[in-house]
Amino acid sequence: MTTFTTSASRRLALALACAALLAATGAAQAQNALDNVLKARTIKIAVPTDYPPYGSVDRNMQPQGLDVEMAQLIATKLGVKIELVPVTSANRIPYLQTRKADLVISTLGKNVEREKVIDFSAAYAPFFQAVYAAKSMKLTSFADMAGKTVAVTRGAMEDQELNKVAPSNVDYRRFEDNNATIAAFVAGQTQTIATSAAVAGDMLAKNPKVSAEFKLLLKDSPCFIGIAKGETALKTKVNEIIAAAKKDGTLDAMSKKWLGKVAGDLPV
Repeated sequence: MTTFTTSASRRLALALACAALLAATGAAQAQNALDNVLKARTIKIAVPTDYPPYGSVDRNMQPQGLDVEMAQLIATKLGVKIELVPVTSANRIPYLQTRKADLVISTLGKNVEREKVIDFSAAYAPFFQAVYAAKSMKLTSFADMAGKTVAVTRGAMEDQELNKVAPSNVDYRRFEDNNATIAAFVAGQTQTIATSAAVAGDMLAKNPKVSAEFKLLLKDSPCFIGIAKGETALKTKVNEIIAAAKKDGTLDAMSKKWLGKVAGDLPV
């Protein structure tokens, strides 16, 4: 049998108490996002500002787009003010993990890798990625991309999906944000571009001389809202707001306004 001195016993008791306090604090922090938002009466939501029509800025440099409108809807339903946090494809998940944002509404697709580090709401908008190129270019299968250059935004869903299906000798030209990716393709620095249909539509409308068109579908990937791991209460509340907006036609109206078609059936 082990015998403790009074001093040793006190130290052990103190250590156990500290461990219990740290564990309780950690558990509280893991579940306190919704409480913190309601207490502060402000929610920080990460949105894109370089990805029209999901997120951009108007002539007065004010954020606009489908993702921005969705963020505003959530803040309104929660009865709190909104603080929009501009993000790129590369930093949107880190911003959520480091609590620089309470939610990420930034054309975020759901996959197994991302589900390991963050949680997702139900889907709120349609989205798909594709490869685009000049109308004169023969591109009927991914095998036809062999040896060709492609502009893609680093870390975006289309970057990941193209890696799965394209030949190993595709020449990737990766850029840090969508504006740079689009600019490279429009300037003729690459032969093809992998991006979302919405972004491509905006790009082609503004640059008709490029004479590009849809070539290959990469993935049909609806948009989900990113939520930090363990924030069950916040996730439940966000899903309630999405379900209500789907039922009363708000999601369809938003999608029609920004994408030209209704949201339709979306995964939960």
